[in-house]
Amino acid sequence: MRTLFFLFIGILFGITMFKSEAASWFRIYEMFQFQSFHMYGIIGSALISGILVVQIIKRFKIKSFYGEKITFNPKDKSFSRYFFGGIIFGLGWALAGACPGPMFTLAGAGYLSILIVIIAAVLGTFLYGLLKNKLPH
Repeated sequence: MRTLFFLFIGILFGITMFKSEAASWFRIYEMFQFQSFHMYGIIGSALISGILVVQIIKRFKIKSFYGEKITFNPKDKSFSRYFFGGIIFGLGWALAGACPGPMFTLAGAGYLSILIVIIAAVLGTFLYGLLKNKLPH
């Protein structure tokens, strides 16, 4: 039953991404050209929503769907780690015209050329898994 719930949430997320044009290559292009506020508004509202939800979870001690306590572990503060990771992610996003969420939305909407990007993303993730121990963390 939970799987159906998660499937429903994923479908709702995909419809929202498509209808808000967050999966649109043109909107992403506009964002990187600083020609439109549209994508910055979507990203900013997602950031604010995320902060609010995390604070609600922490203050009211909300449990997971499985009844387990939700904990937030502090991350290592490292400038270069996030700087270079952000550059790589941003370049991939700019070149592909989609980040991981909208990639699957575009595939579901029938844009079959995005399958090349999805395959490349999966291969890149696999390659990172192979090289993770050799990279500085």
